[in-house]
Amino acid sequence: MSFIETVAPRDATGEVYAMYQRQQAHWGYVPNYAKVFSVRPEVLARWGRLLAEIRRPVDARRFELVTFVAAHALRNSACALAHGKALAEFVGADAVRDLAERGDSERLTAAERAMAAFARKVACDAAGVEREDVDGLRRHGLDEAEIFDIVATAAGRAFFTKILDGLGVQADAAMLTMEEGLRRALTVGRPIDRSATECLAPDPETEAGA
Repeated sequence: MSFIETVAPRDATGEVYAMYQRQQAHWGYVPNYAKVFSVRPEVLARWGRLLAEIRRPVDARRFELVTFVAAHALRNSACALAHGKALAEFVGADAVRDLAERGDSERLTAAERAMAAFARKVACDAAGVEREDVDGLRRHGLDEAEIFDIVATAAGRAFFTKILDGLGVQADAAMLTMEEGLRRALTVGRPIDRSATECLAPDPETEAGA
């Protein structure tokens, strides 16, 4: 669901079909966020390349922590649910719920707690970040490149979530299978879309050549 007209997976052709195909290969269905990019598929492609470069030097656990905290702080349900689920694989569902409900968790390392607080500030009030905030990360052993990576990860998530929320994108119904308590804690903005997820029709070019 969104506020703009998009190309339904059953009607996709050409560049949009290829974009949907890549998304479906990852998720098992065409996610709602991909549909709004059907009007500008080249933007999603470029975002994907930028995200890959932001993510490349960052440890997976740290990337999911910073991404989840930023998405949750920005009240984007789709990204909070997806990355909260991913983060739980590293730190456990209880730690993710703590972060969602209290903004902190004793189940994280001291450095991770500092990173989470910093990422939240970058996402919500980047102009309010002070040198002492950055110095606090240095005291936990983070170097200049690592600090840059945290800021880039949080800022990148702000870009993506604002596109989704600005166009009314809801989290996919697949998220309804998440444990209820955690799901409620992570649904911080728009509600989850309860309509069935959609998949692509067979590629008309492939079918024609068969």
